[in-house]
Amino acid sequence: MTGKWHGQPCPICAAGVLHDGCKPVEQDYKGHRYHAQVRGAFCDHCAEGIVEYDAAEEAAWLAFREQVDAQSAVELANIRKRLKLTQAQAARLSGGGKNAFSRYERGQAKPMAAVINLFKLLDKHPELVKELT
Repeated sequence: MTGKWHGQPCPICAAGVLHDGCKPVEQDYKGHRYHAQVRGAFCDHCAEGIVEYDAAEEAAWLAFREQVDAQSAVELANIRKRLKLTQAQAARLSGGGKNAFSRYERGQAKPMAAVINLFKLLDKHPELVKELT
């Protein structure tokens, strides 16, 4: 069975024709790469296309993101502990509220990239903690 876009002129480049098929895609999320196959109608000239919605693929993508976020929370907690900081001290260092690190480490809140980057740097250069306190 062909999709409704199969055989239609490409709406993106107007030089090709759309054909049903699958295409590999990669997405980066916080330094981790996600690989998937998407179905849709793709142009034989520019390779762009119209992707079909796939609920299972969306669920897989969201599960991947949750897994990466959980790993980040564990990594942040481990760095904080290596630096011998309490959650409250870590929150003060990063400018967050007094319970920010507790929420980050439980996965109830996602820290901004700046917080994660700060603690990665402090993990490599723990002597800088004294300068920040």
